[in-house]
Amino acid sequence: MPVEPIPQGFGAAPRERLPMPAAEVMNDAQRAAAQALINGPRKGVYGPFLPLLRSPELLERVANVGEYLRFGSGLDARVRELVTCATARQAGNQFEWLMHAPLAMHAGVDAGTIEALRVGARPKELKADEECALDFAHELMRTHGASDSTYSAALAQFGEQGVVELTTLVGYFTMVNWVMNVARTPAMANTTAEPLQAMPQ
Repeated sequence: MPVEPIPQGFGAAPRERLPMPAAEVMNDAQRAAAQALINGPRKGVYGPFLPLLRSPELLERVANVGEYLRFGSGLDARVRELVTCATARQAGNQFEWLMHAPLAMHAGVDAGTIEALRVGARPKELKADEECALDFAHELMRTHGASDSTYSAALAQFGEQGVVELTTLVGYFTMVNWVMNVARTPAMANTTAEPLQAMPQ
């Protein structure tokens, strides 16, 4: 089990570019944004919010969207967490993977499904809603859209609100994965999940 923060990226350990600013150099807006995260359901400042502290108003707006998607969305937690893991795998982001893989299994996603995603394989024996959500998410990430057949299947499974929230979930986590990839934000220590491995070239 990892006991040290896991660097973002593969190969030689890259240096974090935008870590938590020192308290004495933060301005009032940064302090207020950090305190709002601490007071909210996340209970701390970590992950994408470390680099986003450089733009406190943006951080606040991003945090509000993420808070709804994680804690208020009508999508089942099992589906949300599975799709979140799929976006982390697609982006090669260690932080979101190591945070959400255990959450996905706690929500009811099979451990074999998570391991298949981790190594870049197609999961087998998926529940109907999981298969539909993964097909939609993978097609969206690959083609930046959804075919009529994929859209119709998602619409039948999740309804219009669900399709919109599923699409936004993929977009939101793709965005924060990219922010952390650029900032080289490391994953948190003491995770129970296995880190991502580099995908074959």
